[in-house]
Amino acid sequence: MTTASTGSEAVPPMPDRTPKALRAAIAQHAPQLLVDFDRHWRRDIADAYDLAPVPAFMARWWAEYALARDPKLTARVHGLEDAADREADRARAKALIEEAGLLRREAAKAEPGQ
Repeated sequence: MTTASTGSEAVPPMPDRTPKALRAAIAQHAPQLLVDFDRHWRRDIADAYDLAPVPAFMARWWAEYALARDPKLTARVHGLEDAADREADRARAKALIEEAGLLRREAAKAEPGQ
């Protein structure tokens, strides 16, 4: 895997698209997410007899890690969300939230190794 770069900081690559690889990447590069990841896994996946929830689980945590692995992107998205929260003009607040959502969706499109 290669490491992406955003300016002077290296961004860790996305892992293989498996729960085990994703958990290892979160543990190493975004440990602040690990408790929630594990709690969600135990609650919805670990003892499930139906694997139907796994794709939704992976999509959610793939997106969470894709954002969290890049501190500059995380700060930008959270800054937009915070600005929207403080914005009195509803149209402007909506535009800020839409921009933050777009950045989240773009981050989630990262492929393994990117």
